[in-house]
Amino acid sequence: MPILPAKMRIRLSDAGLLPTTKLAKAAWYVLVQGILLFVLQKILEMAKVSWAKDISGSVVLFSFLAIVLYLILGLRELKSRLLWRLRNRLIVTYMFIGVIPVILLVALALGSFYLFAGQFATFIVTTSLNSELKSLDAANSAIAHELATRLNPEAKPEPIGIESLRKSNKAWSQRHVHIWHNGTLLLSSSPEGAITTVPTLPSYLKNSFHEVVRDHGELYLRAVETVPTPRGNLTVLCSEPLDAHLLQNLANNLGEVTLYTSGLSRVAVDQTKNQRQPDPSSTARPDAQRSSVTYTNPNVYVFDTSKAAPPSVVVGSVPPPTRWLDKQVSFATAISVIDWDTSDTTSPAAISVQTRLSQLYDRLFGALGDFAPAIEYSLFVVAIIFAIIELVALWIGTRLTRTVTGAVAQLYDATQYVNRGDFSHRIAVKSNDQVATLANSFNSMTKSIEELIEEQKQKQRLEGELAIAQEVQEQLYPREISQLASLEVHGFCRPARTVSGDYYDFLTLDSDRLLLAVGDISGKGISAALLMATIHSAVRAYSFGGMPAIQETAVAASASHSVIELATMQTGEVSPGLLLSLLNHQLYESTPIEKYATLFLAAYDGPAHKLTYSNGGHLPPIILHQNGSLTRLERGGTVVGLFDGCVYDEGSVPLQPGDLFIAYSDGVTEPENDFGEFGEERLIDLVRENRNLPLLRITEIVTAAVADWIGANEQPDDITLVLARAR
Repeated sequence: MPILPAKMRIRLSDAGLLPTTKLAKAAWYVLVQGILLFVLQKILEMAKVSWAKDISGSVVLFSFLAIVLYLILGLRELKSRLLWRLRNRLIVTYMFIGVIPVILLVALALGSFYLFAGQFATFIVTTSLNSELKSLDAANSAIAHELATRLNPEAKPEPIGIESLRKSNKAWSQRHVHIWHNGTLLLSSSPEGAITTVPTLPSYLKNSFHEVVRDHGELYLRAVETVPTPRGNLTVLCSEPLDAHLLQNLANNLGEVTLYTSGLSRVAVDQTKNQRQPDPSSTARPDAQRSSVTYTNPNVYVFDTSKAAPPSVVVGSVPPPTRWLDKQVSFATAISVIDWDTSDTTSPAAISVQTRLSQLYDRLFGALGDFAPAIEYSLFVVAIIFAIIELVALWIGTRLTRTVTGAVAQLYDATQYVNRGDFSHRIAVKSNDQVATLANSFNSMTKSIEELIEEQKQKQRLEGELAIAQEVQEQLYPREISQLASLEVHGFCRPARTVSGDYYDFLTLDSDRLLLAVGDISGKGISAALLMATIHSAVRAYSFGGMPAIQETAVAASASHSVIELATMQTGEVSPGLLLSLLNHQLYESTPIEKYATLFLAAYDGPAHKLTYSNGGHLPPIILHQNGSLTRLERGGTVVGLFDGCVYDEGSVPLQPGDLFIAYSDGVTEPENDFGEFGEERLIDLVRENRNLPLLRITEIVTAAVADWIGANEQPDDITLVLARAR
């Protein structure tokens, strides 16, 4: 396609005329070339160039190609638009499968019926003609044999009775009788008033002959019989002219009968040369062998009507119709005619019959008598039944088509809803078939997608809430730790999920004292994180809340309040055991029965280098002394929040410079792989090997070792590690 300006291409594209396929581009190219050649031709004609007309052939060629290509494009466009909808596609399919074959069958039946009717009409005439010819031959043969018996050697043959026979029998009124004995004409009898022309006996006649002949341009039914006698051969010739009188008798009450006596010719076709050859048996003139249609079979004769003469004889008239279905039937047939002088058969005659179906019906069913109406009624009933069956089939096909196309249309509309993001739309199912199953599957799919989207929204909302909870929880962990002069501390927590249920905290009471807390909440997720926040708040509240409030709460919470009061009065401070008792009572009262926590609390006194602690069911922390010995901090009581009224014992341990305090959760020691648990011993060995490194570095080494131990598996629990080193 020639390169078009950008603006023109945009306009053609907007109008849908811009070619995109190879065929469309070829059509445009041929059209443009044809227009250019046409313009060039006109310019050359205006310039009076002699060879301007030579371009017209190319213009016609390009125009024809352009028309063909654009017709193909138009058919494709029509097909794409018409057959886009499934309903139209099914309708076209049914047209080709059901309607068109029915139409073709009906057309074939009607055509066959018409041909049968025409053949039957001509059959009536030709059969009557053959019957007349056979009757003529029988009469002629009877006369010949009767005369032969009357001849004797002495008597002179005197045929008698022909004139009386002509008067008594109407069939003989138009017949000519000629008798020869040994070639001598004995008798020539013709109808009264007829011009008598005695025919000559041709040499090709043998014993018996009865055919339609052409003699001096006239057609006759002629029969010849030669009978040997003692005195020689006796030849009897009976001839009846094929004229209006005879046709009227043959086609009585049939319709209009037309006889064509000349103008037809019959030629033979040679298959090998594909050319028409004269009939070998014909002695007709060469100009009688006229051109005709070429056939491929040898020795096949076809009729040439290119120079047909006007009709010679027309008798009768077409009867008026008796009903609206009484159509006119016209048909013609050929009659074999022998030239009397030459025996040539290549110039037949033709008979055309024009009649009504009612006349043929009367002739066909006339012999049935009273059974004809019954047969007609039966055929009419069969036709009605067939019509009803066809209508029912059409109705069923239409209903089935609507069920399929309606379901597809509903599916298409439903996909449009889905495309717009509306997954709540459902297809109405009113049947129980495969299409209905497909609709149910679509409804189930959209319902599942809708639920998944809702779940995704809930998940996103929950993830948002968890992200907020994570941010809040990160604020709960110590961000900046005020180190004591005699104690260095460090803590680390890696949640297994978004939020953690592990807890650690460092509370600096003054410049020489520090409260250290490590805990593990039962469960995981949000509930554990909320309980962790509760413990975090309570520990800080009880640590900084003051003596009177603590004492009042403790007295109300514990039956052994005298012991707690005594401890408070002696120290003037809240001890770890007292804090655990208070937390135990609060959690027992404010949380479900299945919720509890393990909690380790320790108070470090810098001037005394002493660590006072109480363990509420937590994994015992370890003191790794400078000399390599271990001390496990196990004094305390049960878990916090599970039972009310629990008392937690306290213990104390001195810390020398270089001693390491190790507190951890079960997420450090309990992860497993194919070699078993990570274990406490491996943790102690790692800390012992790296005890001189900074606490942050020791924490990194331990957590990395635990991560390697877990491998590609999911982290099973929160990992919490708290380290402290005396200095």
